[in-house]
Amino acid sequence: MPIVLLASSSITIAQISSTQKDSLYIVQVEEKKQPAKVLHAEPLYIDLIRDLGARKGEKEWNLGLGLTDELTYDSYEALIEYEWAPIDRLGLEVELPFTFYSPLNGGNGAEMPSNGLNSIKIATQWSFFVNERMATSMAIGYINEFELSDFRNFGKPLISGNVYNPFLVVAKRWGNNIHSLVYTGPMIGHEYASGEVHISYDVNTSLHYMIPGTRNFIGVEFNKTWQNSDFDMTMRPQMRLGVADNVMIGIIAGIPVSRENERFSSFLRLIWEPKHK
Repeated sequence: MPIVLLASSSITIAQISSTQKDSLYIVQVEEKKQPAKVLHAEPLYIDLIRDLGARKGEKEWNLGLGLTDELTYDSYEALIEYEWAPIDRLGLEVELPFTFYSPLNGGNGAEMPSNGLNSIKIATQWSFFVNERMATSMAIGYINEFELSDFRNFGKPLISGNVYNPFLVVAKRWGNNIHSLVYTGPMIGHEYASGEVHISYDVNTSLHYMIPGTRNFIGVEFNKTWQNSDFDMTMRPQMRLGVADNVMIGIIAGIPVSRENERFSSFLRLIWEPKHK
């Protein structure tokens, strides 16, 4: 009888430990303090302005590096961004994206764009719905992108256009480990010199599996764009790994499904979350 009871107790303890490990990070995020917040896996390529249900004082630095095969030349992407939450549920962000180009197959680079700081992006995001019982969050946001002249013509003019990008985010966690998210909205580009206005519409969907008891996940983004009668879609399988308590690295591959001028791409994102009270 003592042996049976001991075995039974061991099984029970093992089950409790497994369950605790499975929900460890969820509890850490959601029950740390008020207000309510739901843990969601954030896409790594089209990332959010701040966590859904952001809490005052949260902040994060991102450094991104990417490479894309553009058929006749390679483009190298680099970005630095800072995001923070000045009050509960409100996220703000400033981003500086750069692009550099290199010819392929000994080409002279005549068709290449010029290197440059593409724009200055400022953005805001408000989480208007956070429900822990439903494990669902929703947010609206806005990105304003001041487009800059390339390095060859820098300052002539300094700001060449503007991009207006309102968006909606809906995220749902299924159980402890499966995460889904939809990020959608129009992009309205205005070129100052010509006065032309270009409108496209993006629908970015993602599905992730978070490894139990960790911040690590694997998943895929589907980045879809409609402009006039043209449709582009890129699949981006990805993974996120925690390398320290407040440092993570994201690895993304880009597989174009319907793109005429682009082949495979890759992107690396380094994420640092400074300590906050």
